[in-house]
Amino acid sequence: MILLIEGMISGTRTRVHNCFFIHFATEGILVQKGHETFISSCFLGQHVTIGGDPTEKNYTGTAIDLASNDNAITDVAIFSAAIGVLLRGQANILTGYTATIKQLVMEDPVQIHVTNGFFLGDANVVLKAVQGKMSGVTIVDNMFKSDANSMNPIVQLDGDFADIDQVVIDNSNAIGMTVKSTVGKLTVPGNGTKWVANFSSILVFPDRINHFQYSFNFQGFPAAFPAHGVTSSSDNVVVAESDKRVNGVVSVAVDQYNRRGE
Repeated sequence: MILLIEGMISGTRTRVHNCFFIHFATEGILVQKGHETFISSCFLGQHVTIGGDPTEKNYTGTAIDLASNDNAITDVAIFSAAIGVLLRGQANILTGYTATIKQLVMEDPVQIHVTNGFFLGDANVVLKAVQGKMSGVTIVDNMFKSDANSMNPIVQLDGDFADIDQVVIDNSNAIGMTVKSTVGKLTVPGNGTKWVANFSSILVFPDRINHFQYSFNFQGFPAAFPAHGVTSSSDNVVVAESDKRVNGVVSVAVDQYNRRGE
């Protein structure tokens, strides 16, 4: 079964509410050209299953494909499909989203808000570069769980983004998967003159630190106060150094968020 919403008239200010979509090989819900479609309180699955289907890796369908702007998906459960939601438009909101064994794919996302979702069975968020632009994206307050303990990232990149503007990915939790974020905090102890905080396993985007703050706490009472500073912040690694050997702890906070005008 497929629901197709297409055109400026039929695809504008449409509600899809309290529906059950199964046995779709391509898309369960496909929205094209229009805008302001609200999808709520629905169940979608390519196959009828309660999990543990050995053929899950062979699923081909996309539960919801939004090739339009200004839509909202709320309180929707997707229990089987290759891709849970594919976003190809701007200004879309997803909240209260539950997915099992599938991805949420966003192509060149612009003004997209994803929150309060529960991603089960290795389901994650994929940011796909087509033109390589991303702007105004927030992915916050979601939960992820992998029964296979795969440690796959909760958010992953597909392709290279050359233009990244005002993106916040934060405050999610995961079991059996690797949490990724656009902010990070590390504390590095050491007795010496150099402290290295490596955020590569934490941050979403490679080689991108827009802002950092650090504090330096040393133990004991050195004969002279050590001069210190950050000497490098490249490749998602922050290096702090002092001119004297001390037993100290360096705490570093970074983010990958750029403000307007930066």
